Amino acid sequence: MKLYLYVDGDSVLHRLDPRPKLLSVIAVILLAVSAEHPALPAALQALALLGIAVAGAWSSLRRVRALLVVITGFSVLVWTLLSRGATPLVGFVALESVLFGLSTGLKLSATITASVVWLATTRNEEIAAGLIRMGVPYRMAFAFSAALRMVPTFVGAGATIIEAQRARGLDVERGGPVRRMRNYLPMMVPVFAAALRSAHQMAMALEAKGFGAQPKRTYLLQLRMHGADWLAVGLAAAAAAASVWIAAGGYGRLPGLYR
Repeated sequence: MKLYLYVDGDSVLHRLDPRPKLLSVIAVILLAVSAEHPALPAALQALALLGIAVAGAWSSLRRVRALLVVITGFSVLVWTLLSRGATPLVGFVALESVLFGLSTGLKLSATITASVVWLATTRNEEIAAGLIRMGVPYRMAFAFSAALRMVPTFVGAGATIIEAQRARGLDVERGGPVRRMRNYLPMMVPVFAAALRSAHQMAMALEAKGFGAQPKRTYLLQLRMHGADWLAVGLAAAAAAASVWIAAGGYGRLPGLYR
């Protein structure tokens, strides 16, 4: 079972430097939160799906589809019920509250999808190298890249433990939702034990290789910005400026929405 989101490829997104790709994800987040109307988040979601198509990363998006559906659906439901509007639709639910709930769900969906595009087209070592070239201390960049690398490892260890318990006759799908959650609780102990063992082994390997012994390091991966990379940086900067302009001018507001 493949747990990493990165997919091998030679698309234009794969060839981009990791720095403009990270700046583009930040720009998408800023644009998404700058407006209340769902039109802008819907356009960003369509743009993120276009990025998935260009990168050929549909398999990566399928791996997070359950998380995407749950977070988006929950956000749409909660914000539709909690917000109020001037145009009654059904009962206490107003048209503006439905649009705002849909907008909030699309914001989260566009952000997650754009992040999947970044992770599906950028190797872990490229992420660390990009963060270091952007001024992030090496230890922090390494911790971030190690977290990205270890999360799929922990998920795989959890899946292995669950399958082992099922082979021994444990029915984790028995009962209602609360009972199912209780069925999974005993398996948290071996999952945490496996996580601690992996972290300890990594720490020993890093110490054996002299991690942090020298203040200045040399790097095998050397990043160089080309024309397409600078163009992507310019587009990301323009998008970030547009988000400030939209938020400051109130151009993305929903008339009649009360929160």
